[in-house]
Amino acid sequence: MIEIKEDQLLRCDVCEAVNLDKGEETICRRCGSTIYHQNYSTQKAWAYLLTAIIAYIPANLYPMLISKQFGHVEGSTILGGVVLLWEHGSYPIAAIIFFASIMIPVMKFLVLIYLLISVKYPIGKDKKIDKHKLYFMTEAVGPWSMIDVFVVAILAALIHLANVSIVAGTAATAFAISVFFTLLAAHAFDERLIKENK
Repeated sequence: MIEIKEDQLLRCDVCEAVNLDKGEETICRRCGSTIYHQNYSTQKAWAYLLTAIIAYIPANLYPMLISKQFGHVEGSTILGGVVLLWEHGSYPIAAIIFFASIMIPVMKFLVLIYLLISVKYPIGKDKKIDKHKLYFMTEAVGPWSMIDVFVVAILAALIHLANVSIVAGTAATAFAISVFFTLLAAHAFDERLIKENK
């Protein structure tokens, strides 16, 4: 019995039949279509990731929440809100917002940068690091980064007093864009590249 390795198999993009790789031009055994070798490029993932990083900068510089109370307007950035909550004794909420809005996005950026660089240029003997687990971790924690935007939306919807109003600041839009493009970057990263570069 002949042993066939996984890297000798190609999937037809038309009918999804599995075929043996016969070199430059492989013809599908089922539908007769030409099967081309896929070039798993990282360009799309890089583009999404850089967009997310660029959007993350104004998300931390501009106010996330703008409160208007008796004619007094006050804005609060993400870090400013965390400090304010901490000073008022809301330690669990401050910790959750700090981790979800600052630590998780930065860690996702670093992990995706590491994955994108390591599949293109293998970095030493990094086989101790399970790249698949890193990738799936970024996929799993991604939506939790939106907690700040949800808090702003809930506050703006719940507080309807005569002289008090809360509106989302510029940072809320920038942060939502950053999270959205980080999710796209993680989704655009082809995990088959990890297998190719092992």
